[in-house]
Amino acid sequence: MANIGFIGLGLMGSAMVQRLLDKGHTLTVLGNRDRTGVDAALARGATEVATARDVAAASEIAMLCMGTSDHVEGRMRGPDGVIAGLSEGKVVIDFGTSLPESTKTLGDEVAAAGGIYLDAPLGRTPSHGREGKLNIMCSGNKVAFDKVRPVLDDLGENVFHLGALGSGHTIKLINNFFGMTVANAMAEALAMADCAGIDRRQLHEVMAAGPLHSGMMDFVAAYGIEGDASKLAFSIRNAAKDVGYYGRMAENLSAETIMSKCAQEAMTKAIEEGRGDDMVSQMVDFYVDRFKG
Repeated sequence: MANIGFIGLGLMGSAMVQRLLDKGHTLTVLGNRDRTGVDAALARGATEVATARDVAAASEIAMLCMGTSDHVEGRMRGPDGVIAGLSEGKVVIDFGTSLPESTKTLGDEVAAAGGIYLDAPLGRTPSHGREGKLNIMCSGNKVAFDKVRPVLDDLGENVFHLGALGSGHTIKLINNFFGMTVANAMAEALAMADCAGIDRRQLHEVMAAGPLHSGMMDFVAAYGIEGDASKLAFSIRNAAKDVGYYGRMAENLSAETIMSKCAQEAMTKAIEEGRGDDMVSQMVDFYVDRFKG
């Protein structure tokens, strides 16, 4: 069993912490504005500390599950940051969806402090995190990956090593660009069916009978037809952030993206209308209202 530090006990992070506690690991956690996940962890024997530096100092493996690259950098750097608490051989894992260039820079800073940095963005939902069935897209030092693999296996059903540091975040951004583009296309399709007087359920049945069928299609249809937004527990705000990061990555690679701009524009407008905390499947409502004019 490992001594693990965890920063970022939101929906996903809290689910992962509970899973790690199930597996018998020792957990040190950092407080959060929303105490729900922290208090649940403390009730099961986790220890709370005051700074990210303390988390790193108390742990063999320090894990972060945060919303943006800025959030990660804020917890990693400075006199109270993770890097300040590292010593030789400790491993830091970023489970969030971050910019690859930020990840590579932090990797150099962690190495200078004697540690090893891995990026390991996640696929699937908090319920999968609670059950240890995440998809984990890890990259970075292979020796360090092999060292922490048993812990990753406790969290994930499909655990990948994808090469050099930053590769995991690169693949995750491409993955989320594709997923959010498909989700928006399906949301618009259901809204367009309304405009044309076509039954949404019949449209989905026809589309799902052919090669277009996908899990993402079904997630959006679950809301558009059944009113169940929980099948895709991912907010429009977070989706827009990820697609925006994909665009920034493409710009850094001097590769002008065309396809991502439509999904980004739609979700940005939805956020401006106050829909940012809605789930991505609820983009159906955005398109319906837009077509009503």
